[in-house]
Amino acid sequence: MAQLYPPAGFWIRAGLALAVTVSLPPPPQTADAQHLFPHPLLASRKKAAAPERPALRATIQPSFTIAAEPLGFTSPASYYLGMRHSMVSLDFLDEDRLLFTFRVPGLIHRGGRREESEGERKARAVLLRLPQGAVEAEAVWTLHDRARYLYLLDNGEFLVRDQDTLQLGDASLQLKPYLRFPGALLWVEMDPTAKFLVTVSSEPPTEASRVGDVPSPASAKASVTGDNEVAAGGGDKVLRILRRGDSKVMLVSHVRSVLHLPINGEGYLELLRGKGMAWTLNFNYFTGGNTLIGSVDSACSLLLNFISPGEFLASGCTSSGDPRLVAMGLNGRRLWENNSGGQSVWPLLVSNANGTRIARESLIADHAVNPMAPLDSEDIKGQDVQVLDAATGKQVLRAAASPILDAGGNVAISPSGRRVAILMDGNLQIFELPAPPPLPDLGLNHAGR
Repeated sequence: MAQLYPPAGFWIRAGLALAVTVSLPPPPQTADAQHLFPHPLLASRKKAAAPERPALRATIQPSFTIAAEPLGFTSPASYYLGMRHSMVSLDFLDEDRLLFTFRVPGLIHRGGRREESEGERKARAVLLRLPQGAVEAEAVWTLHDRARYLYLLDNGEFLVRDQDTLQLGDASLQLKPYLRFPGALLWVEMDPTAKFLVTVSSEPPTEASRVGDVPSPASAKASVTGDNEVAAGGGDKVLRILRRGDSKVMLVSHVRSVLHLPINGEGYLELLRGKGMAWTLNFNYFTGGNTLIGSVDSACSLLLNFISPGEFLASGCTSSGDPRLVAMGLNGRRLWENNSGGQSVWPLLVSNANGTRIARESLIADHAVNPMAPLDSEDIKGQDVQVLDAATGKQVLRAAASPILDAGGNVAISPSGRRVAILMDGNLQIFELPAPPPLPDLGLNHAGR
């Protein structure tokens, strides 16, 4: 079995444990109102200004506020809106400590070689003790692109992605080498328990990693959703699933673009196009075999996300283009559905450690977005945040995040789900909520294996 070794300065070794072919779903038959958004600069004409909507307010009052400006935070210029640059990250290390990192504007040091300074930026990190907001630790990190860089783990640890490296951090905010890849690391995801990593890297072609070197089992075919917001880079794009405890590679594949692959500890979800608006969901085990989960109707391509090992969310849209959110268990049980009205753009999901509470944030636009009506930065009127109980879909908090950050990172939920932090009006607003209801038994039905 191929393995990535954690010490600094190593390279991924050749050899594949399992190969998987990736087939992208065919394009939807109707315009995708959620996932096809040309860059604002591509808008071909100016539209008449729409009347301003009243700003959304929080449905409950925050329990306390931490001023962000004294920490060194300044709101990004409106110029960046629509570029999907990751400007901020907000994460609870535990119930009483909040990690806030953000871009530091200023001059960039230019190295002797252009590649050393291309895309370079500084990120300031502060660890805050709640509720006082006292700074327990602080650091400045150097990063070299503008995509998402921080991924929360468990036990108060986190990963920082930069170039071809993942670094491991903790409450000290000091980073140490964790994994290094033989090419730029474009994309990182984790399962709900943070025990598995999904990575996509751009690597030079090698004899040992060519598609077809190891036969692909018939069940290992993943339909995944491409994410073109992360720079694709050159070279071969290699997707891996790694077990975080020992860095062993469980699955590897060459893919055509940066990908989102919904996994839990047992396998991954496969999305198959059906007739009309129907999408069929299939669960494939890492050990082989698969189980049919059910189907969901959506007029646009579905985006699937596990929020606990047994529950996942299917984000799609109705025939009118309104967002549609369906919660399902791996046993095929449909838990709830949330069809929020209005035009929402680039929806993002955040959940707590045990998946009992989720936050869905999206941009609010003043018109339906499609190839005939592209999105201009002036069309974005706000950023809506809805916090829901994962067991029931009940909304427990709704608020407007500001400044608008189209790549997210401005919402966090504590491990228990009882605290939510939102960047609002340029400050950190902390909301205290009742305990979320427990998740129902959502164990996978193994009859189909």
